[in-house]
Amino acid sequence: MFYHLLYPLRDFFFGFNVFGYISFRAVGAALTALIISFLFGPKIIRTLQSRQIGETIRLDGPESHLKKEGTPTMGGIIVLLAVILPTFLWAKVGDKHILLILLATMWMGLIGFLDDYLKVIKKYPRGLIARYKMAGQISLGLIVGLILIYYPDSSQFVTSISIPFVANGTIDIGWFYVPLVILVITGTSNAVNLTDGLDGLATGLVAIATLVFGAIAYASGRLDYSDYLNIIYLPGTGELFIFCMALIGACIGFLWFNANPAKIFLGDTGSLAMGAALGTLAVLLKKEILLFMIGGVFVAESVSVMIQVYYFRYTKKKYGEGKRIFRMAPLHHHFELLGWPENHVVVRFWIIGILLALISLTTFKIQ
Repeated sequence: MFYHLLYPLRDFFFGFNVFGYISFRAVGAALTALIISFLFGPKIIRTLQSRQIGETIRLDGPESHLKKEGTPTMGGIIVLLAVILPTFLWAKVGDKHILLILLATMWMGLIGFLDDYLKVIKKYPRGLIARYKMAGQISLGLIVGLILIYYPDSSQFVTSISIPFVANGTIDIGWFYVPLVILVITGTSNAVNLTDGLDGLATGLVAIATLVFGAIAYASGRLDYSDYLNIIYLPGTGELFIFCMALIGACIGFLWFNANPAKIFLGDTGSLAMGAALGTLAVLLKKEILLFMIGGVFVAESVSVMIQVYYFRYTKKKYGEGKRIFRMAPLHHHFELLGWPENHVVVRFWIIGILLALISLTTFKIQ
């Protein structure tokens, strides 16, 4: 909005030129997200407390989590406010990439809110039925995929994805592109949701991954940088840098309240929305494969659940008694039950996330 309102005034005063710079607007978005988090966070927490909208802790989980019973949840409302409003203020609102990333964030934020509402307020144990949640995720992926095919920025890379470690490497997958988009958005949304089990864990990892995607968005949107790094030049994706900085600011602002001991939890409202945002960023930037490295911790968390469920069912069918590989899934609970303090698990997973982020960035010069 500021771009459309203030940048045209540069003819009257040269100072308004700064609104033409993506870097300036990105910093503005990050600071605005932080301010919104700090201003509205305490009010939202008090409102949730007064309405007794608190988390219900699983009895079969780690015993140390029982003290978290009743902690306000649905904190994703803070994140959504701190992401959506700054993006509207500082980005080019009519840009296709911005519209798609906001659609994905709000779409899954709404589904997550409905899930939290049914679980916490209506006291439905399972919340939103899994098939309905999956239908929402698949529908979002289908819409994003079809829009990118029928309204491409250029005809060169419509259904192509990037290949890491290959200079300007791409592969055209044709109509398999839409199923891939659905898989990436659905999988990432669920992976972040599974990771959201410890104070600050998912929020910190999302901020780390988003920082990488922000750098990729900025470089991919500039012909000189993309040419130097031997990556695909994607006109217009530079605006996604503004969204990324807003999301990072929102994550940092939310961590102020979500750090151990948490005063509020993300809930599905936040985790599903942030996961969908990460998946959509990967799709828009043609970095679907690299997402597995950037979000390696999310992948490990999801795989641990799949392995645990499959092995338990297999051993129960074969031996009549289900056995487990991990003490508990997702993976972060396994380490808790090994005796790691919660803060140690969170910080160590963050460190792994940072290492994966650095390795992901180095792939641009190892090609």
